[in-house]
Amino acid sequence: MTQETTWEYHTLRPPRGSARAEAEDPIDELNELGDEGWELVCAVDYTGGGTKYLVFKRPKADAESESGPGRETHA
Repeated sequence: MTQETTWEYHTLRPPRGSARAEAEDPIDELNELGDEGWELVCAVDYTGGGTKYLVFKRPKADAESESGPGRETHA
């Protein structure tokens, strides 16, 4: 019998200046999330253009390691 993969999710809001201009490049945050095993699955946009937030997922860890570093998530 195969075990079904369960997922945990994280969101990131791209940084925006006070003038609501083009979002700054979040490359550092994206690389950090990638190093932690997160995969981008969706970009949610504002109706008038621009990215509101990015949604990431990764396989859920075993119960004994869920309290480890980097386990803060947004469901």
